Amino acid sequence: MFKIYQKLIITSFLKSIIIVSSIFLLLVFILNIFEELNFFKDIDSDISKPILLTALNAPSLLYEIFPFIILVSTQFLFIKLIENNELILIKSYGINNLKIVLIVASVAFFIGVFLVLFFYNFSSKLKFLYFDIKNEYTKDNKYLAVITENGIWIKDEMENKINIIHALGINKNFLLNVNITQFDKNFNFLKSIDSKKIDISSQNWILQKNLIRFNNFESEKIENIQLKSNFDINKVKSLFENLSSLTMWELDKLKQDFETIGYSTLEVNIHNQKIISYPIFIALMSLVAAIVMMNIKVNKPKIFYILMGILLSVGVYYINYFSVLLGENQKLPIYISVWIPLFFISIVSFIGLVRINEK
Repeated sequence: MFKIYQKLIITSFLKSIIIVSSIFLLLVFILNIFEELNFFKDIDSDISKPILLTALNAPSLLYEIFPFIILVSTQFLFIKLIENNELILIKSYGINNLKIVLIVASVAFFIGVFLVLFFYNFSSKLKFLYFDIKNEYTKDNKYLAVITENGIWIKDEMENKINIIHALGINKNFLLNVNITQFDKNFNFLKSIDSKKIDISSQNWILQKNLIRFNNFESEKIENIQLKSNFDINKVKSLFENLSSLTMWELDKLKQDFETIGYSTLEVNIHNQKIISYPIFIALMSLVAAIVMMNIKVNKPKIFYILMGILLSVGVYYINYFSVLLGENQKLPIYISVWIPLFFISIVSFIGLVRINEK
């Protein structure tokens, strides 16, 4: 059974999280709806579409900033405990600073586990709907690409022709073992091209070692030909970077499909590691905030604590960002790029815990 002081800390912490999350959700909604309104400014649509898209996108955005919500929530928790003299009361019963901080960090950790197992998958489904609806109003909705266990499939429309492209593999800037079936705008068959290798480093594709079949059953071998496309390697890659719209099970399936065609699984692996490390990140953010609050004089104004939380959030964000960027650029191993910022935060937190426990 929870003791009275544990119930007080946990209840107060959860209330703080709910209040801060509500404020951040409102800010996310306001900022995002302006972006959606700007997207629809040249499209004949009523206000319901931007509101719907904002509502679908907001949970995913909230998930991304939740570590910083935890940091600010922890600060407000300690402000309340200090202002109501509850912290002194708890300590008078022989409860030291270490126990108080570990209760807060434990609650944050279990919240992180809940977010990963349930909220993340829920928000990713909404994010998928967000992209699906928004794609209907983009100029690129007729250009599609998907990776399956059978290879990469691309639908591309260019110069009143529709190209259905199927490649068994991809390596750097090249599609491998490719079949291109070309139709006119009414989907009448024009020709089929089998190519061993296609350079897609630009939108002027270079096809190598080709066999062309026409609708009159004639065929022709051509060593090198060019084909204009709306895609290049960067655009193909960008289509598979919206990993936040996939559940954990879909991420695992996507990774298997990438491995089947020889496509890099680097981004998927990094995303998976970020999900696995999320509860620990949440707990560490609460630890950092609690340690800072216990080392600051209680007569400081509230705005000081808020500014301190913002500065800490920005600092941690950029440390994480640059570390993951080094992993994406293969300057650091994947696991190190994700976990090393958490390792340093853990070291700083451990030192801070030792010091506050001596008080």
